[in-house]
Amino acid sequence: MAGKKQKEPDSVYFLKLVIYLILGAQWLRIENISEGWSIPIPVGLLIGLWFASHDHFQIDRKIEYALLLVSAFIAFWLPVGVFVEV
Repeated sequence: MAGKKQKEPDSVYFLKLVIYLILGAQWLRIENISEGWSIPIPVGLLIGLWFASHDHFQIDRKIEYALLLVSAFIAFWLPVGVFVEV
């Protein structure tokens, strides 16, 4: 049946949203405590955007992008991710 669209189950969609939420919250922070500078890099956001753009079911890609951006924005102020001290 070539004309029939595949439907994604609700449980798979919910799992993808949870994965995007966790992935978007991952930051790599390179810090130098003695000089007082910090460079935050949104590694999880970049990886999540790549995954969302290459998703097989691209019906709700805008929702996935929005969830990634919101989780990255909130996690910017939280101690989430990898801290590298130089």
